[in-house]
Amino acid sequence: MVKNIEVLCHSSIRIKSKKIIYIDPFNIKQNYNDADIIFITHDHYDHYSEEDIKKVKKEDTVIVAPEDLLTKILKAGFEKNNIYLVEPSKEYIVKEIRFQTIPAYNLEKQFHPRKNNWVGYVLEIEGFKYYIAGDTDITPENLKIKCDIAFVPVGGTYTMNFKEAAHLINAIKPRVAIPIHYGSIVGTKQDAIEFSKLVNSKIECRLEILD
Repeated sequence: MVKNIEVLCHSSIRIKSKKIIYIDPFNIKQNYNDADIIFITHDHYDHYSEEDIKKVKKEDTVIVAPEDLLTKILKAGFEKNNIYLVEPSKEYIVKEIRFQTIPAYNLEKQFHPRKNNWVGYVLEIEGFKYYIAGDTDITPENLKIKCDIAFVPVGGTYTMNFKEAAHLINAIKPRVAIPIHYGSIVGTKQDAIEFSKLVNSKIECRLEILD
């Protein structure tokens, strides 16, 4: 279930199945140019990075993103028929991948306002559900998530911290929990370690996923 996953950096994830999927490519170290689908959670430089998108994009790559990114995506060279704009709390199918969009926002902080309609995703891939939280706090919406694998931010400041992330994971009970959004811009590896200590022992916690 996790052998096809790489956490490349920060919140940048690569999932290799029948389709090659990237989420929020950032600080990519090599030119992959193999993406079938790129999912973007929101319009911040560490989640929508045109420089890094170019390192994973190929000629027929499609991109899935919130509506406020349309102008940037067009300028990045994507054809309109390869752009899928999404809004929160909806279900979609793109290139045979079924997914839900989950509202991603701050409750009291101002970095990720709910009105921006930014998202996390629950992707259904080969019988498993992958929840990618995006930049968010604990919300009524993500407390209802049902998934097999959950990627949650633990770095704090802009998102939930490791204690809050562990609380969310223990509430939704995925089979595997993977901390993200630490070690680069905000948060440290220690945040991930402390997160893993607080996660219910029945839930597998993976701090590093390598191919």
